[in-house]
Amino acid sequence: MYAIIETCGKQYKVSKGDVVFFEKLEAEEGKKVKFDKVILVSDNGKVEVGTPYVKGAKVEGKVVAHGKAKKITVFKYKAKKNYRRKQGHRQPYTKVEITAISTAAEKKPATEKKETAKKEEV
Repeated sequence: MYAIIETCGKQYKVSKGDVVFFEKLEAEEGKKVKFDKVILVSDNGKVEVGTPYVKGAKVEGKVVAHGKAKKITVFKYKAKKNYRRKQGHRQPYTKVEITAISTAAEKKPATEKKETAKKEEV
């Protein structure tokens, strides 16, 4: 089972147990995070695509660590003008371990049992 989620302005393909590096999230280490913007869920060949998001689908994860990526060098240069600027940048990230992927289809059987019990009472 895997899902495609949208977060931090990007789309990520995740499955249970994956460790994914996202742009920096505002969550403390060890805390759980939920991703509600699920674009696609695939479960053993059964694919559910959202318009734009799959209703009732959620992806849960646990924040493992925060950090910074390797330094990249940004160099600006204009020919024949003696203009040169050298600058470095380290992008902050959040390392998240995916713990669960749930869909609305998994929750339906439980609600159907409650509805049939209510009908029998009436």
